[in-house]
Amino acid sequence: MEVENQLTSTWDGYVDWKNKPAVRGKHGGMLAASFVLVVEVLENLAYLANASNLVLYLDEFMHFSPTDSANSVTNFMGTAFLLALLGGFLSDAFFTTYQIYVISAAIEFLGLVILTVQAHSGSLKPTKCNPATTNILCQQVHGAKAAMLFLGLYLVALGVGGIKGSLPAHGAEQFDGNTPQGRKQRSTFFNYFVFCLSCGALFAVTLVVWIEDNKGWQWGFGISTMTILLSIPIFLAGSKFYRNKIPDGSPLTTIIKVLVAAMLNTCMARSPSNAIASMATSPSPTPPSKEEGTTENQDKVVETFESPSQSLKFLNRAVINKPTFNALKCSVQQVEEVKIVIKTLPIFVCTVMLNCCLAQLSTFSVQQAATMNTKLGSLKVPPASLPVFPVVFIMILAPVYDHIIIPFARRVTKSETGITHLQRIGIGLILSILAMAVAALVEIKRKRVATNSGLLDSTKPLPITFFWIAFQYLFLGSADLFTLAGLLEFFFTEAPVSMRSLATSLSWASLAMGYYLSTVIVSIVNSVTGDSKHKPWLSGRNLNQYHLERFYWLMCALSALNFLHYLFWATRYKYTSKGSN
Repeated sequence: MEVENQLTSTWDGYVDWKNKPAVRGKHGGMLAASFVLVVEVLENLAYLANASNLVLYLDEFMHFSPTDSANSVTNFMGTAFLLALLGGFLSDAFFTTYQIYVISAAIEFLGLVILTVQAHSGSLKPTKCNPATTNILCQQVHGAKAAMLFLGLYLVALGVGGIKGSLPAHGAEQFDGNTPQGRKQRSTFFNYFVFCLSCGALFAVTLVVWIEDNKGWQWGFGISTMTILLSIPIFLAGSKFYRNKIPDGSPLTTIIKVLVAAMLNTCMARSPSNAIASMATSPSPTPPSKEEGTTENQDKVVETFESPSQSLKFLNRAVINKPTFNALKCSVQQVEEVKIVIKTLPIFVCTVMLNCCLAQLSTFSVQQAATMNTKLGSLKVPPASLPVFPVVFIMILAPVYDHIIIPFARRVTKSETGITHLQRIGIGLILSILAMAVAALVEIKRKRVATNSGLLDSTKPLPITFFWIAFQYLFLGSADLFTLAGLLEFFFTEAPVSMRSLATSLSWASLAMGYYLSTVIVSIVNSVTGDSKHKPWLSGRNLNQYHLERFYWLMCALSALNFLHYLFWATRYKYTSKGSN
């Protein structure tokens, strides 16, 4: 009897930090997740403190050209977010999310140490110069110094990727997805994860950016180094409370096996010599084993897959035909899991355009504000601190959303979630459309002020407050909250348990692809609009000569088309997790 009680009191498929079975009531819950939230504040502070101002460091101290410095920052940030896929994959396949975080934080710490040492030592940077006042040639960093710079940067990117790929999933794993209370707490966790991400960003783009600009970059890198180092013991302090999901092996292996088996069996079925064999073996699909079937820690709709579903029928050939090779033998459960992954991919694709709009926060929106009056009383706000607007909006909106909007929506809709994951993402897409429209209108007003003041060809600050930019930040910040939190929760709850970390990482991959897409769209716009008689919309040194309002209207139109594309897929999607409808 004692043995039976002990088994029922443990979390199936989870272990504690000592690799012993996780115990109900002792491991998991909001207390365990609270350590993750505190760590996220520190982790994002360490990353954004330098990423938000890195273009200035590369320009002034490493003597990159404006184009090269912008491209280097884009590549660095894009790589960091794309590497979240690697962190998610390793968390699902070979390690626990607990282990991946500790390893990734150590790697990021090492990269920041290298950058701090280089920023502190003048001999490890190019010779100081000022092209306007000296005859010393400003030579871009090269050789061993450049190797040191990029080694530090991409160690940081590798560490950030591992953290982004493991930390959200680790926090979400602390909740029981089989109970309404557990699912509500998990939804609250994702809301406050974005809130804590914004808290770290607030300190990064205000205090640390000011220190970098006024006290030196060695202090900025040093603060980031100490912050990520501090996050490790705080994370480890929650060890006795965590429940860690046991890795289930490579999720990519399952996906590739099902796809290859379906394709090969399709080819074999078309062969006349194999038609009879296929017909003979088709009535006996492979039933799922106990390990492959639903378990108590899988908050999926309880379902016994005795035969494959009728959606994505081409994948059913992986089980209804005799496999060409024994290694390609698939269960119905595996086929259904791959179908779930494929069905979520269109949702992922539709969010890339929104993140392309968000990329404007750190590019043209900042440049717009830099041409305006940035004084706040006697304080002059540095351009790198302007992203504080969406950060503050998110910090205000996240608690309001969780404690006011969601309870009200639950009462109105009589549903557990109040607002479904896909509805939440859709709201974010609508807000991004409005944000681009508002950005275009603000740019029209800014250029009208420049024209009326006779400053169209001048680089002097315009007599218009930078608070006008706050309107587009308001909409984009709100869109980010709705979409990022909704996307993280959607991928985590819908993905098969063995692929949750990797699926959650798609949220960050979407952000990276949004940055890359923004660069591509700007290049295409300049290529199409520029000819011998007309200057490209987005070229030159003076922003007043740009046709930025036209670019924003284009982004608004593309976002609207993307929303229609999203509606096509969202209205056809059927949830697989409990409490999501």
